[in-house]
Amino acid sequence: MIELVEHYQTCYPNPNEELQEHLETLDVEFMIEDAYKLLESLRLGADRIRQIVLSLRNFSRLDESDTKAVDIHEGIDSTLLILQSKLRGKAGSQLIEIVKTYGSLPLVECYPSQLNQVFMNILANAIDALDEHVASGQRAESSVPTICIHTELTEKQTALIQITDNGPGIPEPIRTKMFDPFFTTKPVGKGTGLGLSISHEIVVEKHKGYIACVAAPDGGTRFIIEVPCKQTQWGNVQHTANAVAAKGSENTANTAELAIG
Repeated sequence: MIELVEHYQTCYPNPNEELQEHLETLDVEFMIEDAYKLLESLRLGADRIRQIVLSLRNFSRLDESDTKAVDIHEGIDSTLLILQSKLRGKAGSQLIEIVKTYGSLPLVECYPSQLNQVFMNILANAIDALDEHVASGQRAESSVPTICIHTELTEKQTALIQITDNGPGIPEPIRTKMFDPFFTTKPVGKGTGLGLSISHEIVVEKHKGYIACVAAPDGGTRFIIEVPCKQTQWGNVQHTANAVAAKGSENTANTAELAIG
């Protein structure tokens, strides 16, 4: 229709006075310009919906009950896309920055939907902690709320994932309990205390892996997840992850409470 109108204007650049007045009343030029913008918005919206649907499909993988070799990075990216609205922060709070340093990982044999749930639980807790830290007024305005996600392939051929935030940190007494079922520091109605307990079960029991929480070197909290790239390798996991956790736990002073659950 727009092409027809534009073609008509090209063929008849000088319409009669009555038609010209009618065109000016309708403001055809503005309508055409606005129509193009509307169509572009619809295209972007449809593309956005497509990305979300694909991410939800990749995140859930409900049709996969057995282990499957998958790209861990795709699972993390899908989880981040689902959490994008939370990353924008609550009203009046800062946008949370995501810094990804992905290493070269092979496809990892795992239960994809369950491992994605682990990423979801940890990232959601980190986002809540950063939002609360900003809202408390204790955070310097120049400090940007940040979550860093680092992955690497270890010498033992295991996938190591570290998720670090620059929030207030978690005191040692809480870190020792945080994987216990029903343990939470969130207000009643805001936390079940099951998220990290389920994550521990998924990583340790289902994937024969390792998960730990330590104080980040520059403050904040770091979660360390390590899973074998092949399920027959699980005996190598704990040695590598223990070394990473031990290094991270050297910096545990001056931490404040973080709501978890």
